[in-house]
Amino acid sequence: MTRRVRLIGIGSGHPDQLTLEGAAALEGVDFVIAAAKSADDPLLESRREICRRHGNPELVAVPDPPRDRDDPTDYTGAVADWHDARAAAYERVLLERDGDAAFLVWGDPAFYDSTIRIVERILARGNVRFDHDVLPGISSLQVLAAAHRIVLHEVGQPILVTTGRRLAEAVAQGHENLVVMLDGGLACRTLVDPSGWRIWWGANLGTPDQALVAGPLTDVLPEIEAARARAKSASGWVMDTYLLRRG
Repeated sequence: MTRRVRLIGIGSGHPDQLTLEGAAALEGVDFVIAAAKSADDPLLESRREICRRHGNPELVAVPDPPRDRDDPTDYTGAVADWHDARAAAYERVLLERDGDAAFLVWGDPAFYDSTIRIVERILARGNVRFDHDVLPGISSLQVLAAAHRIVLHEVGQPILVTTGRRLAEAVAQGHENLVVMLDGGLACRTLVDPSGWRIWWGANLGTPDQALVAGPLTDVLPEIEAARARAKSASGWVMDTYLLRRG
């Protein structure tokens, strides 16, 4: 029988956000592979709690290889090297253990996550064989819209999903309705002309320490910065997502 590797979206990491499909998949695996960002990574405990509730598979914590951040002009190359290092580390776990495995992917595996790419790299290395599938999760985009009770786009209008690193470029190209993810530096603070923009911001969405702020960008930036600091202090980490709309 061919072993399986299952990529399970887990939303915010709160056990209640795991879909029924994801829960059933987790209960059928033998172990879970998870990156450990540090010795006391708070995100590991969320994954452990999900495992305890659904079949209690062993959670194998793998120290996350460092990413080279010295040359910001070679972002793509640095990420590719990081993915190669992750693939090698996860491959070792799969070679050392028998049975089916799972990766518990924050949010949804299709949105700004690289687990699918890394699993494909493992297969391309040719040292271990398995079938794999992807089970969608609740993304921070969905939680942000629900928490603020909004639709992410105007009637019949497009929406651009981007990162904080690409925000200035997207605004310069004329985009006026943007969802921004992976923005640890709050790039919206540095817009050339922040007037006329509204923001719907959220941090640690879907968790007990969720923080929300909405209003004209220039008015609420200090409130966002304070709420962000409180969320980080409460959880030990902070991940924010926001909708930015002109007009």
